[in-house]
Amino acid sequence: MDKVYEYIEGHSGEYLSWLEECCNQPSISAQNIGMLEMKELVKHFLLKVDADIEEIETGGYPIIYGEINSAKKKTLMFYNHYDVQPPEPLEEWLSDPFQTIIENGKITARGTADNKGNLIARICAIHAYQKIHGELPVNIKFVFEGEEEVGSPHLEWFAENFPEKMNVDGIIWEGGSRGANDKRLHVGLGVKGISYVELICKGADFDLHSSEAAIIENSAWRLVWALKTLKNENEKILIDGFYDDVLPLTDKEKAFIQTMAYNEDEIKEQYGIDGFLNNLTGDPLKERLTAAPTCTICGFESGYTGEGTKTVLPSVAKVKLDFRLVPKQNPKKIVSLLREHLDRHGYSDIEIKEYHGMVPFNTDPNSPFVNTVLAAVDDLYQEPPIILRNLAGSSPMNKMLKKSTVPAVQIGVANTQSNIHGPNENIYIDDFIQGIKLTANIMHRLK
Repeated sequence: MDKVYEYIEGHSGEYLSWLEECCNQPSISAQNIGMLEMKELVKHFLLKVDADIEEIETGGYPIIYGEINSAKKKTLMFYNHYDVQPPEPLEEWLSDPFQTIIENGKITARGTADNKGNLIARICAIHAYQKIHGELPVNIKFVFEGEEEVGSPHLEWFAENFPEKMNVDGIIWEGGSRGANDKRLHVGLGVKGISYVELICKGADFDLHSSEAAIIENSAWRLVWALKTLKNENEKILIDGFYDDVLPLTDKEKAFIQTMAYNEDEIKEQYGIDGFLNNLTGDPLKERLTAAPTCTICGFESGYTGEGTKTVLPSVAKVKLDFRLVPKQNPKKIVSLLREHLDRHGYSDIEIKEYHGMVPFNTDPNSPFVNTVLAAVDDLYQEPPIILRNLAGSSPMNKMLKKSTVPAVQIGVANTQSNIHGPNENIYIDDFIQGIKLTANIMHRLK
């Protein structure tokens, strides 16, 4: 592997230029900006490693599927996505979000961390291995979708309609990061699920003069009162049956949590906060972050919020909520429980608009593939990894793997200060190059 590593280091400038080209191309799925051009760019880079490419139409943005068949016993799949989040608020960026800046050891642009850095790193690893050895040690399959940032509505359809393409020995999943200061790589074995909904409360047919508040119900207040029934001040979710399916942590899962090095003082300083909810600290804090479900107000809209004053009684109030879910919880069931809860508390008039949901996913920590990845991490990183039973966030892993026993592991080139989904998204050059080497090592070990 030393020669492969030397090739990667010697061609780091070329690989950085590949990433720069990808990040300079907008690909915002939520706004249909640049998706056609990005899809073609993905195929352009897959051709650099002689992949057989198939563009699979989905009814939305296509899935770019690729194969490199080396007639080997083992097959490794890379799942990534070529769409990114909108860059707003633009005024908080220090540079154009789609004009990559490479300076001071850092690469800044929308998509560097989520997910173009990982997508390109996988291709670079294959390219370097081919240049040194000619033939790959394993067969490779690529699944690159363009809808991850809008909930992956067609990924489950893909898995169900192309089961032969899912015949692999392991999957390296998009995502993953490294501690910005402690440099420990995060190895993810699963993700939380999510249920995203909007509650809509309607009053009068139109906004009224606020003097009418003496006798006409205010939709904003009514929605606030409804929200108060969902969760108490101690962060306990009050929806009947919400916790019924939550599984207790096993001893091994608790041991995973103890591997986490969560620098509480650093996080508090970074976020500008004085402490954490319920004054949690230590292992209980880490357990709540990775293994507890949540109910979060993501945004509230009602009445007049512009400059100056406007005395109105709002006719409509809306709130967007997300529930992060843990293994065995189901987003459809959570929405049903929410409906029953609102009805039971006298809020049957409040409409629930369901957006998207993702079921939690976990890989068996005893899988040989997990051991292969961890052995590769030990080879490349001086610091022991942090092993996460669940990432605090969500991804569509279950959509593609709910009918499969294929193990999937998350490793990536981001860091804990990459500002994923935020302004000035970034990764370190060293982490990008190290991620290329790690991917090459995993391929070599899996053979």
